Amino acid sequence: VQLQASGGGLVQPGGSLRLSCAASARTFNTYGWFRQAPGKEREFVAAIDWTGRTAYYADSVKGRFTISKDNAKITVYLQMNSLKPEDTAIYYCATDGVLTAQQMSARYLPGYWGQGTLVTVSS
Repeated sequence: VQLQASGGGLVQPGGSLRLSCAASARTFNTYGWFRQAPGKEREFVAAIDWTGRTAYYADSVKGRFTISKDNAKITVYLQMNSLKPEDTAIYYCATDGVLTAQQMSARYLPGYWGQGTLVTVSS
């Protein structure tokens, strides 16, 4: 399955952005968002199971970010609110047919990755 991420950009602190990740085929996969800031390792952000009912979040984004999926459009979203400068990073969507959302949150890396989309939070 191929993934196409979009929606990144420049936003002021406190602002919002919604990232989209379009998949090329319907699957029963778990989907996740990861990010990598300059000079840092890639880190988990959020994951959602194939039903869309179970989601996991990194502590740093809980209460501010929401992951969701539209099965009809085969698209996964990451709604990001109350953005902070430390949220600046390249955001990647990813998917895996074996991992659960909980496993993705526990640093098990998924097998399929899309290209990144840059999010810059700055005044």
